[in-house]
Amino acid sequence: MADLKDFAEQLVNLTVKEVNELATILKDEYGIEPAAAAVAVAAGGAGGGEAAEEKSEFDVILKAAGASKLAVVKLVKELTGLGLKEAKGLVDDAPSAIKEGVAKDEAEALKTQLEEAGAEVEVK
Repeated sequence: MADLKDFAEQLVNLTVKEVNELATILKDEYGIEPAAAAVAVAAGGAGGGEAAEEKSEFDVILKAAGASKLAVVKLVKELTGLGLKEAKGLVDDAPSAIKEGVAKDEAEALKTQLEEAGAEVEVK
């Protein structure tokens, strides 16, 4: 049990870069999509009645690019897989949805990454 608590503490203390590396490793080496795993874990851990009441899909909305617009554009490009022009368009048109219908964990991770880059973000 202590090993699991240590492991949980390590996961909680990961940096954004380390979380991205972990997601890549899970996907490339084990074929696990991190968002799908988070949904499966959430669904498995929740009680039957609670799961129906809980919101399971969230939208990540970029409200403003902030002072470091270039860093935000680059991050949006990386997170969405869009081209540079399209990512810049999303940032310029703020408020705009960066990702829609994602799991809560993924939405919070995206929000954290974007806020670290200087953006103002909302999860709905």
